[in-house]
Amino acid sequence: MPDTSPPADLDLFLVRCFTVLAEHRHFGRAAAALHVTQSSLSRQISRLEQQLGARLIDRTPQGSRLTEAGEVFLPLAAAVLRSAQQATARTRAAAQPSRITIGHTANLIITPAVRELRFRHPDADVHTMHLAWDEPRAALLDHRVDAAVVRLPFPTDQLRVTVLYDEQRVLLVPRDHRLAGKESITLDDVADEPVPRGHDPAWDAFWRIDPRPDGRRAPDGPLIEAFEDKFEIVASGQAVAIVPAGAGFEGVRPDLTTVPIEGVEPSRVVLATRATDRNRLVVAFRKYAEAHLSKAPTTAQ
Repeated sequence: MPDTSPPADLDLFLVRCFTVLAEHRHFGRAAAALHVTQSSLSRQISRLEQQLGARLIDRTPQGSRLTEAGEVFLPLAAAVLRSAQQATARTRAAAQPSRITIGHTANLIITPAVRELRFRHPDADVHTMHLAWDEPRAALLDHRVDAAVVRLPFPTDQLRVTVLYDEQRVLLVPRDHRLAGKESITLDDVADEPVPRGHDPAWDAFWRIDPRPDGRRAPDGPLIEAFEDKFEIVASGQAVAIVPAGAGFEGVRPDLTTVPIEGVEPSRVVLATRATDRNRLVVAFRKYAEAHLSKAPTTAQ
């Protein structure tokens, strides 16, 4: 017989307490992350369980374990929190149409377009935000940024993407590497050289060129968390890396150099916005980005 009891009025703070506890699987660490006491966290979880009419957490000598109901609730709880965050951000954006946050990833210069936006819209509240290489889509959909100048590839569903320019992909090597100083190389020249790995399969496939055109897999190098990690790994001789020509290490890492790679498609720099966003400042920034950011900056070797 179906449950006809009224739906629970979920307290978002209680839901957040549960998701943080599920992440840490330990009341002490979760309480520290939430800046509350363990006893307070325990009471919040009990309140949530009472609201839901289900036990979510079992304490064990090794820490905390999700019950079957807890495992079911966890992804739903995360979705509830995301929806609440998006609802808050969209409402604030509607109430403050003269505000825009522009994201950018490593070594992509947005200053000329931002300067033009501020000049043309002096009353606008314009902010910029640096994003990790794997962050742009989530930052846009969560309304942390309203526009982002970034490098493909990343999932573009629900986004509007405007191509700004193409950028050659080059091989990053130490200055004493056997290929340093060559006019160009082919992938056959580095067939046995390990290449750093990331966590995103699409990003890896593009920036490792994996698999190679002949079907061979790129040899695995160290796992990296940030794009900039490649520089130290390459400098130490653990791997070579494929990077955009505008990677921006010149003057910072004189122990590294790049060599053009023949026969590979270029990297693509784009402006990404939410597909349904009609904010006048987003429309204006797209115009200024196309005018000022549509050419790859020149780099010195």
